[in-house]
Amino acid sequence: MLREARPDLKIGFFNHIPFPPLEIYAQLPWRRQVIEGLLGADLIGFQRPSDASNFLRCVRRFKGYTIKAQQVQVPAGDDGTSAYVSRAEAFPISIDTASITELAQRPDVIERSKEIRRELGDPQHILLGVDRLDYTKGIGHRLKAYGELLEDGAITVEDAALIQVASPSRERVEQYRILREDIEGAVGRINGTHDTMKNTAIRYLHHSYPVEEMVALYLAADVMLVTALRDGMNLVAKEYVAARTGNTGMLVLSEFAGAADTLRQAILVNPHDIDGLKSAIISAISMPKAEAMRRMRLMRRQVVHNDVERWSHAFLDALHSGSPTDGD
Repeated sequence: MLREARPDLKIGFFNHIPFPPLEIYAQLPWRRQVIEGLLGADLIGFQRPSDASNFLRCVRRFKGYTIKAQQVQVPAGDDGTSAYVSRAEAFPISIDTASITELAQRPDVIERSKEIRRELGDPQHILLGVDRLDYTKGIGHRLKAYGELLEDGAITVEDAALIQVASPSRERVEQYRILREDIEGAVGRINGTHDTMKNTAIRYLHHSYPVEEMVALYLAADVMLVTALRDGMNLVAKEYVAARTGNTGMLVLSEFAGAADTLRQAILVNPHDIDGLKSAIISAISMPKAEAMRRMRLMRRQVVHNDVERWSHAFLDALHSGSPTDGD
């Protein structure tokens, strides 16, 4: 519609969430209409190369257009619109690294991170999960793995504590209300079984917090758990890395999150594999300090270099230039 009204415009579209594979997308009743709408843009951005590939496969299957080097030859329409090229490419989104780093070095934020540790009884290990309360985030899988570690005796409430921040999400939708009840029930069962008078297994927080408090949590946490079942990117993983200015800490990261493409030094996991997730948590807790620092240093270099400003410039430059990017 934009192209028809203003053929002089350069139109860019960015898709933040994963684009499904052909076999799943094929089930959508409006599959051709959605593709036609997206192809109205000169440049369609995705988080991962696999998402762009999924989209192009769907274009080929349902529209039959010629595709070469991620470029779709869109033919002239019956309404008189002229033929043009629409491109589908990956532009992994990032964060404002400088602001996170600045907060992580502020004395009041550092003091708050120490206070968080004291409030938890100063355990040897603090693990952190930060998610929207959404079924795609794998919170239930994470809690199951953590509960089994406590059952196995691999960790104890005296030595380790898990903070789970679950921001409210779609509270009026019945399935999300059920999810909240399930998560809160799991937390209650684990805490009821393993809590002592001094120590709590899981500190569950169903709130949204200001960024200063989030950075303090990142600083307090020795291990960040990002166990999404499906995620376009997951910027929490990048925020945690950016906040670890001393190159300490470790990230356990789902291979199904877009961040896994670039944060390869994290401990990558399949969150559906509970035993594998348990092993990853133990590996993160027990990793030698020198190895953990080496990994975090490489991840921080990647996040600092590829910040949100670089992402926006890459997308807009590609849009205006009309030529494929180099994939950086």
